[in-house]
Amino acid sequence: MSATRDTLLELSHFLGEERRQLAILGEGNTSARVDEHTFLVKASGSCLQTLTSEDLVACRFDSLLPMLDQDTMSDQIIEDSLLASRVDASAKKPSVETLFHAYLLSLEGVHFVGHTHSIAVNQILCSPRASQFATRKLFPDEIVCCGAHSVLIPYTDPGLSLSKSIRLATDTYLDSYGCAPRVILLENHGLITLGKTSGAVKAAMLMAHKAAQIFVGAAALGGPTFMSAEDVDRISNRTDEHYRQRALKL
Repeated sequence: MSATRDTLLELSHFLGEERRQLAILGEGNTSARVDEHTFLVKASGSCLQTLTSEDLVACRFDSLLPMLDQDTMSDQIIEDSLLASRVDASAKKPSVETLFHAYLLSLEGVHFVGHTHSIAVNQILCSPRASQFATRKLFPDEIVCCGAHSVLIPYTDPGLSLSKSIRLATDTYLDSYGCAPRVILLENHGLITLGKTSGAVKAAMLMAHKAAQIFVGAAALGGPTFMSAEDVDRISNRTDEHYRQRALKL
């Protein structure tokens, strides 16, 4: 577990650096799969930039995933369930968004998850053009790092409701494309990036942030001008781009 913990701390500090404009104060959260039974997640109220080992909580999948099948649960029951999921009962309280981390880390090929409130991305997600940003692409590296398609979740109350919405939309994505998405966009909230490595989470997060900056700038100049579906498909299936993805450990 120690190697996974160290990698998750490094990822958290990277995403939490204020100069990146992804998260400030207690915003955002991160997680990593330890094994088929447990995962680590950021403690509620802690800061990504200054996260310590004591701010990472080991939780059990089997205590959390069944909650996603419940129609309703009171806030108190949800809090009690989150606390009961801890491997160490003396550990800090897990983030309220631990539920969606548990679900995403249960997917094949997903070992790390990052969630931030990127300023650039939220400029779009708090506008009428969120759907365009989720479904259209602007440049090749966006496709390489973020995938050809993203999941878009309409604004949903954080916690159980949001986690259920993420599971539903991601399951639909899996049925359509046969793999987990790299980017999940949350309207009026932020974004989630996921992957096999912490590097994949970083790459998708930074590239989504860059794509949002370009989108906003292009919109101010009368655009954006999007890539065609044929060009997006071409980049997605080029052998040299697949090689570059492997080289970048995406």
